Amino acid sequence: MKRTLISSLAAVTLSTAASAESTTLYTDPATGQVFTQPGENRVKMGEFVEAESAEAAAKTASTKGPTVENADSPEFLLGKETAPNMKFRAFDNPDMWIKLGVRLQGTFENYQRDYEDSAEKDTDNWDAYLRRTRFEAAVGFSKHVSFTMDIRNDKVNYQDKGEQTFNVGDAYLKISKPFDTSLVNFRLYRGKIDVSRTETVKSAYVLHYDRPHVADEAAQYISHNRRGTNVKMYGDWEKKIHYEVAVGDGVHSGKLTDAKGGSFEGDDFNQKSFFYGGKIVLSPFDGWEETKRTESYFGKGKHFEIGASYWKSPDITYTDVTDVARNIDHELINLEMSAHYKGAFVQAEWFQFDGVVNDFEVATETGKSSGWYATGEYVIEELGYLAPFVRYESWEKWDGEGDWDLESKIAGVNWYLRGNSTKVGLVFQEDTYGKDLGDYTDTRFKLTTQWFF
Repeated sequence: MKRTLISSLAAVTLSTAASAESTTLYTDPATGQVFTQPGENRVKMGEFVEAESAEAAAKTASTKGPTVENADSPEFLLGKETAPNMKFRAFDNPDMWIKLGVRLQGTFENYQRDYEDSAEKDTDNWDAYLRRTRFEAAVGFSKHVSFTMDIRNDKVNYQDKGEQTFNVGDAYLKISKPFDTSLVNFRLYRGKIDVSRTETVKSAYVLHYDRPHVADEAAQYISHNRRGTNVKMYGDWEKKIHYEVAVGDGVHSGKLTDAKGGSFEGDDFNQKSFFYGGKIVLSPFDGWEETKRTESYFGKGKHFEIGASYWKSPDITYTDVTDVARNIDHELINLEMSAHYKGAFVQAEWFQFDGVVNDFEVATETGKSSGWYATGEYVIEELGYLAPFVRYESWEKWDGEGDWDLESKIAGVNWYLRGNSTKVGLVFQEDTYGKDLGDYTDTRFKLTTQWFF
């Protein structure tokens, strides 16, 4: 009987090893024979292979542990750049995961305002504030579905704003390649719409924390903070053609400004319709495809792209200060171009706004506005990834009679101590406002820092 049992176990073991499948063993207590199928007088012995496989998988996952460093990152002074947030995968299902992280940007600045009119009082102030304070989280539910969100408190202690409060920023459900093609993906709820390249780039990856004035206007012109609750479909074809189309919630009255920069004045505000629109981006040259929306490349690789978008936020209704009912449509056209070759990076965008209100404090008049900016950076690897950069902006805030020009000039240098995970910067900024905008010049000297994990 012992020989029978041994030979039976050997046969089962060889069969199990060959099939590499979960096997339940059965034995006949009277004869001692072992079987792989249930039957009369057979007793279950145990699920050996399945248990062993699960234990091995758990051991492998626990050995790997959470990940945080970007494997493709250069070696900076303080080490490799971290990926956005630390990622933990489930032991029993690697398609399920959680990512946790923080983003902190601090600014110390000297802020001066000089009026052309000597009767106005010039100012000279020092200020220190947290430009962005954010807690970030993301979870993977399956191979195709994930959720990303952040809780933020930006411009803490900026001028006289105090500590302020936290609010939700991104909060979107992402459905990636549900049909196993990069051509079709979805984002639902609070995800950015691409009204501007620099506004779409994560703030941890922009050259300067304060984006161009004209781009910030675009961020509010179609949808609140360019991420009012919406549904978006997007994708790419071999990284040559990128597109997105979206529809969703429109503008917020608390973020509406007129051509002079004044806040909304009126009553009975309402928007009857959803915004809608889309964008297309082309990378026409082989080997120069854009694979990531960023402004920092650390001297690696190359890309070239051009893009265009059209967005409309219709049926914005309100009663103006003269008790006249108004109905206006916001339309935005955006053109973009960006390129980099190793350490050199350039980017430019042009915007046209239609439905701009001249002055909320008087009878409403609407028209157009247009502006553009160009920016560039050069990363010097030999100097520990020091990167001087410049930006120029010109915005005609009202296409009509008068002096409505806003001109902004920036020069600075970033030092990437650990890529975007740890960086410091020195920046000079000069903004000149035309006569119809107040006729003054703002000058800022800034020391900036970023901690992103």
